[in-house]
Amino acid sequence: MIRPILAAAIAASTAMPVLAEDIARQDTPAITVSGEASVSAPPDLAQIDAGVASDAKTAREAAEANNAAMAKVLQALKAAGIADKDYQTSRLSLQPQYQQNRPGQPAVTGYRASNRVTIKVHDVSKVAGVIDTLVGAGANDVGNIYFTVAEPSKLLDQAREKAVADARRKAEIYAKAAGVTLGQPLNIAEDGAPAPVFRAKTFAAPMAATPTPVAQGEETLSVTVSVTWAIKAAQ
Repeated sequence: MIRPILAAAIAASTAMPVLAEDIARQDTPAITVSGEASVSAPPDLAQIDAGVASDAKTAREAAEANNAAMAKVLQALKAAGIADKDYQTSRLSLQPQYQQNRPGQPAVTGYRASNRVTIKVHDVSKVAGVIDTLVGAGANDVGNIYFTVAEPSKLLDQAREKAVADARRKAEIYAKAAGVTLGQPLNIAEDGAPAPVFRAKTFAAPMAATPTPVAQGEETLSVTVSVTWAIKAAQ
């Protein structure tokens, strides 16, 4: 049987190398800076939210009218060449409508049924045409449009390289000002989860037959890294 005092001594001796290594790391002269970089690219994927809202006196009438109207919208999407996998129901609702500005318990005046789908458009030049198709088929609830980059990995890797270069540039300035030289990087950490910056645009269903104007702009992908560099006295 190991006595408590002896067991404690063994545990302490076992922990000493790790503690010594940690102390050595803490004692290493170093400088920590952040580097930032952004890469812009035209979007190659768009997402549209659209659907139909139908009003009627009864819930059943509203639901039936909405089902028929939405069937026409979905058929129009298919006829326009949108693949089944690229549109998905995002919201279904059936709610009573109340008389406004009436004292006491508001009375139900009818019902509104709503059905919305989210559509992916892989050719952003066709976004305006898809919106016109939706409206022409009866969609009266066209919401947000999001533009993004479908595969941002390569662009993010470019931003990462530029961010590390930016960190080195800053570290060299600080090292020169402090009269030391820059050594090897001791730690590199990416701040947060880099992702494309999505720009959302809201459109109301157009009343005229003129083509819908759409500006896709550019998407900006940003990366921030934190780098710790070893430093040593200038020779």
